Amino acid sequence: MMTAELPLVVGCPREIKSQESRVALTPGGARQLVRQGVTVCVETGAGEGAAYPDSEYIEAGAEILNDAAAVFGRCDLIVKVKEPQPEELEMLQDGQVLFTYLHLAADKGLTEAIVKTGVTGIAYETVQVGRRLPLLEPMSEVAGRMSVMVGAYHLAKHAGGRGTLLGGVPGVLPGRVVILGGGTCGTNAAKVATGIGADTTILEVSSERMTWLDTAMPGAKTLYSSESALLEILPRTDLLIGAVLVPGAKAPKLVSREMLCSMREGTVLVDIAVDQGGCMETTRPTTHESPVFTEEGVIHYCVANMPGAFARTSTQALTSVTLPYLQLLATAGVKRACELSPELGGGVNCMKGQLTCREVAEAHGLVYSAPEW
Repeated sequence: MMTAELPLVVGCPREIKSQESRVALTPGGARQLVRQGVTVCVETGAGEGAAYPDSEYIEAGAEILNDAAAVFGRCDLIVKVKEPQPEELEMLQDGQVLFTYLHLAADKGLTEAIVKTGVTGIAYETVQVGRRLPLLEPMSEVAGRMSVMVGAYHLAKHAGGRGTLLGGVPGVLPGRVVILGGGTCGTNAAKVATGIGADTTILEVSSERMTWLDTAMPGAKTLYSSESALLEILPRTDLLIGAVLVPGAKAPKLVSREMLCSMREGTVLVDIAVDQGGCMETTRPTTHESPVFTEEGVIHYCVANMPGAFARTSTQALTSVTLPYLQLLATAGVKRACELSPELGGGVNCMKGQLTCREVAEAHGLVYSAPEW
């Protein structure tokens, strides 16, 4: 078991998931940690995908290590962007702290593997303040805006779509965009969709949220989300965006294969909820290298790390909200950090070989244990 004194040694490895160019710590963030007396170790090349060369980390006072094994072997607290990949799971140590997006509800195998390592896994996506998910919001904003951009591209005839221009032109009606969910992700998708002139409808279940959307998004329409509403609107939809999230749990399957069959051939579906299992029955994860597949004549875009396409913007947005928590964890330790910022406690998905997130346990039929400090 790894034992550590405060402040913890922070390590930032290079992301190795396919087409993932974000980095979990910027040189500016490293500088702030070093000023607090924290030793920061960064794997060589970790920031290159986001246009942060090793030289900037060195100037900030961080140490550059030659490979991931050196980072995982030396550091008490590992900060990442994506869930650990198989080779990274082998490097995690009992008692180590891992701070990253985990998305365990979508992957039982990963859940069991990471619990077995004995790490304290703190998931960005389950840190909750009231109804907000502050560490997920920046990436939801990026993914929401991206969803309309990639959907519009794949609607083009040369990309396999129907050949519909979402914004239309004078004398031609605009394309129809339907967004499932009016949270951060859905709102940002609606901003772009209405901005290019698309006929935009947001499906929601919260009357309070719909009232807010009607005021804040006058260019979009709201519709109470139900199966009957979907059955009526899908045949007239050009771009369907899934933006539904239940914190820590699997996304609900709102669109069945049978319902999908009502959509016209060459229309496009973007499932932003793919990290949490997706909200369409036909969803399966894809990559930036091969982002789409077709089911029932509908083009599916289901890239599991959409914000990675805009690595620098996404890195800056993500680290601006994760850094204060990282500083607290490094200088105070997990227990004290959770006392000072109780929302961090909701981020603790596993520790001491136990699964400590109730929603993940329920998603996989596994045993839940309350965190033991």
